[in-house]
Amino acid sequence: MVARIIREQCAPGQRVRLMFQDEARFGRMARAKRCWAPKGQRPVMANGYERQFTYVYGAVSPLEGNFDAMICEKMNTEQMGNFLQAVRERYPGEFIIMIVDGASSHRAKDLRVPPDMHLERLPAYAPELNPQEHLWDELREKEFPNRVFESMEAVISQLRSGLAKLQASQPTIRSITAWPWIKRLNLNAN
Repeated sequence: MVARIIREQCAPGQRVRLMFQDEARFGRMARAKRCWAPKGQRPVMANGYERQFTYVYGAVSPLEGNFDAMICEKMNTEQMGNFLQAVRERYPGEFIIMIVDGASSHRAKDLRVPPDMHLERLPAYAPELNPQEHLWDELREKEFPNRVFESMEAVISQLRSGLAKLQASQPTIRSITAWPWIKRLNLNAN
């Protein structure tokens, strides 16, 4: 599939970037995780039931260790188009193969896909094929475990901080997302 896309859509010698995209929701509803406590004591965790959320669009380039993200109040076709355009602008001159899931905003007729970008859908119900899912897990594990936030501003602040830390660590991103089958792909445009 990747070879076909490159053969049909890339200019000879054009650099190709393979990216995997997904969205995630972060908010004030706490999720209990395992944690440490002194021997003989039970850990205590506050619980939050507030149903307030913000959304994050993310795309990872496993081979390079780059991770692009955009925080949004909504998740819809317009925001997806804005995110794709932001990614397009970050990698000028490159042809981007963006692997996406089957979300309705990825299939919408009015989705604006920038030039030199191709969206390819994953098979249905196959999130295990998307390494971007693992970056969300990493972010939740490192930045949000057993936390209850007093406001959405606090959630967004923690999210910005966590995204910046993750984006600054290309070796971490590569170790989480550069799976063997991804490393074996030939991304050369002939």
